[in-house]
Amino acid sequence: MRTSSSILRGATIASLLLASASYAATPAVPVLWDATVVVNELPIPFRFEITSKNGKVSGAFFNGDERVRSTGGTLENNVLSLQFDHYATKLEAKLENGQLTGTYGRTGRPPYVFQAKPYAPVAVTEEKVPSIAGQWEIAVKSPKGEAAWRFFARQSGPEVSATILRVDGDTGTLTGTYRDGKFLLSHFSGARPGLLEVTVNGDGTLGILQNGKTRYTAVKSAEARVKGLPEPADPSRWTSVKDPSQPIHFSAADLNGATVTDADARFRGKVVLLNITGSWCPNCHDEAPYLAELYRKYRKQGLEIVALSFEEAEQLKDPTRLRAFIKNYGIEYTVLVGGEPSDLKDKLPQAVNLNTWPATFFIGRDGLVRGAHAGFASKATGEEHTRLKAEFTATVERLLSENTIRSSR
Repeated sequence: MRTSSSILRGATIASLLLASASYAATPAVPVLWDATVVVNELPIPFRFEITSKNGKVSGAFFNGDERVRSTGGTLENNVLSLQFDHYATKLEAKLENGQLTGTYGRTGRPPYVFQAKPYAPVAVTEEKVPSIAGQWEIAVKSPKGEAAWRFFARQSGPEVSATILRVDGDTGTLTGTYRDGKFLLSHFSGARPGLLEVTVNGDGTLGILQNGKTRYTAVKSAEARVKGLPEPADPSRWTSVKDPSQPIHFSAADLNGATVTDADARFRGKVVLLNITGSWCPNCHDEAPYLAELYRKYRKQGLEIVALSFEEAEQLKDPTRLRAFIKNYGIEYTVLVGGEPSDLKDKLPQAVNLNTWPATFFIGRDGLVRGAHAGFASKATGEEHTRLKAEFTATVERLLSENTIRSSR
């Protein structure tokens, strides 16, 4: 597991560059910060970064080792302003007495209170650190009908990175250390803030307190069936279609206003991935880079990807966030605007149990749905992410190898 020390080495060099820059009467600032956002009166701690390149200021949140960078920013007269266009969010903070204080959020919605102070290393604990590395399972009764989630943890001494995986995706990479008898893990990448307190119980299970409110018990996956825990949902069997012998139909406008349907000539005889997504959805942000890579690799062999994006009402009027989402992840495949999230079931009435963001239907050259996958497991899940990509790739290659073409959709 890559630790924060590697991030700090890069930050030391960057801090020298930043210190040499001039910002209209604003003093040089540190690169790394210990920051918090307040969510439902709960402070969520996270690492934050400010850098400068060619005179331009940039900020970054972290999702494990991945940086979620701003798309624009300034630092003038002791005021830091950063835009994250692919989230349609903005950070505004004043630098005063060596600390940053301000807000982070989206126009028209209550923002999070944001605070940050220069990074200060925490002394390594002298306590005996228990091991929680590995894969665990949590019995739940989720609103979607799930009976269990998975909990993945990687550990290097007192340092841990972890995530909870649901059928629709994971929580992002929560990171932290062991202190005072528990692991305190947190995450904020510009979205999905989260805080976990993890303790080791006397029977070897884990006690997990999520966001200061909800308590769970995690059991090692290898022992879960023996202890009678239900299995986590299989994302490849979660969503389906009513009649596999009939094609699934879609019709929506692209960002230029042109209507695109499944009957268009560009899709005839092609393997099509119909991807249900939304630029508001953190798990969709996790998935988009992979789909963009998959499309670049297989498009010449006959793969098409159609993203049916469902956006909030204000974004439908002017989908600036969706445009930024496309640009940020280098998306070259077809992106259509399906309506608001509440329109999903009406837009695809042939789908069964379609209630995750994202979700993907695999359509063969014959125009028929050959499978579906709910959610997306990000890099935070380690081997599960690798397995998922291998499964997607194998399915695409198998469908591309078939020669059956439906004459009419």
